[in-house]
Parts: sequence; C-alpha cells; structure tokens
Amino acid sequence: MTIKIKKADAFKAIKKEKDNSIDLLITSPPYNIGKEYETKKSFDNYLKPYEEFAKDVFKKIKKTGSVCWQVGNYVHKGEIIPLDIPFYSIFSNAGFKLRNRIIWHFEHGLHASNRFSGRYETILWFTKSDKYTFNLDQPGVRIPSKYPGKRHYSGKKKGKPSGNPLGKNPSDFMRITKQDWDKQIWDFPNVKANHPEKTDHPCQFPIELVQRCVLALTNKKNSVFDPFMGVGSTLIGASMHNRTAIGYEMDQNFISITKKRIKELNKGIIKIRKLGKPIHVPKKTDKVAQLPFEWLK
Repeated sequence: MTIKIKKADAFKAIKKEKDNSIDLLITSPPYNIGKEYETKKSFDNYLKPYEEFAKDVFKKIKKTGSVCWQVGNYVHKGEIIPLDIPFYSIFSNAGFKLRNRIIWHFEHGLHASNRFSGRYETILWFTKSDKYTFNLDQPGVRIPSKYPGKRHYSGKKKGKPSGNPLGKNPSDFMRITKQDWDKQIWDFPNVKANHPEKTDHPCQFPIELVQRCVLALTNKKNSVFDPFMGVGSTLIGASMHNRTAIGYEMDQNFISITKKRIKELNKGIIKIRKLGKPIHVPKKTDKVAQLPFEWLK
C-alpha cells in the first residue's frame, strides 16, 4: 500500500489535507516534558495550539472515522498532570465523541524516588459520529469466550448457546496474553533497550499498539494518518495490514530512520515484536531474577 512521508509542521500541514479523507488518525504527540525533539513551554501555551488542531482534524476525518490519541503525563516540579484530561476537553469541544479510554500498561520505564514509578499511559479513542467503523468480528479483535457452554435460560432461545461462536466482545482493558482484548488494559512492552523495534527515538511508539487500533477501527485500503510520526511505527503498522499511511515529522533524522524501516519492511527483514506474543516472565534460574548476594547478608 501507499506510504507518504512529509517533513512538515503538523499544525500547519493538517490544514492542507483534503476534508473527509482520513479513516484513522493515530498518534502520540509530544508531552511537553523537554525531550530533545520538543521545546518545553508553559502548560497553557503547550495546549493552546491543539485547540485549533483538533478542529482541523475534525474536518479531515471521515464521518465513519476515528482518532486514537495516546498520551502520558506532563510533569512540572514533581507534580504530574494526566494529559488525557485536558485533551479530552479539547477533542470533545471540537466535536469528537469519546468511545473508550484505554490503559496501556508496561513493566519498564524510569524509576521515581518521590512518587510511585509510572507504568501506564492512556489512549483516547474518539469518533467523529455515531456511524463509525468498528470491526468487532475482524480476526484478532474478539476473544475466546470464558464460558462458551452457557445457554439461554428463558425466552425463545431457551436452551440454545448464549454466546457468539466467534468469541466474546472485548472491553477496553486489554492484554496480549490469552486474555487479549478482555480487560481495560493493553499490557505489552514499551520500546526500550532490549525491544526488537528500538531505534534512536527516545519515546518510540510500539507497532503492536498501532496494529490493534488499525485492525479494529479501519478496513483494508483505508487511510491511516500520524501527524507526529517519529520513526514511523504507525506507518509500518498500517502498511502491514494493507492500509494507506500518511505521516508528518519535523526531524530529518527520524524521517531517515522511518524510510530505512520501511525498506526493511518491504524486504521482509524488519525487526518487529509479534502481535499477541506473551509478556516475558523471568525464570527463577535467570541471573537477573536472583537476589544479589549482597542482599543476602
């Protein structure tokens, strides 16, 4: 499928996209925490441009389309502000409707000393209208029924199976174990040192997260858009499932990495964590899982 990459300022370039042309926008914008690819601003100045941006996005998204807005926390002098709170208001005021607030849990990250270590971020799933694409029966979306043998106990269907042969409808608490899509947490690794997808980007988007959104919220040949592309995880995840992908990025180094990854994808040599792979559980015999001898004294 087609992949388009633009070196562009998302806030300006979005205005040039065709109205009602995007099926799914999925992205993780800068958090205003002083990373090398962003200029830290006051909190109000950071949020202000997104008010107009959300309105522009609303014009570009198809009536059946969705936005998956993945954010963490803004930290100021040790105080955290969950970014999904102000962004909910921004997108709601632009006309979007929130369908789910998904929790993405991961085991590893920066350790805190003055508060509990943060181990989750959130994905706000918005739709433009009540007539949105949602592929509940798409392979990989439904999950096995916990009690497939249950039957209707009354009415016209009394005695017949009460579930769906394809599995049950998952909620927005998701894991990548046998409980996939079963709860309100997506439990899979963030892209850190040992992750097969790791590049030079300090806050890389897992392709696995992209694939789940793409499969559930778009159809084949639909368009998937990431205005804060980074190193192209959204574009790769969309292309893997026969979707058209569009991405904006200002950093030329990240654009170069994206192009390299896309070439590797086309050659079939890209390193990707397989969708649905169970979380690694250390064995007691693993060296790093054993207590240091210094602690045993």
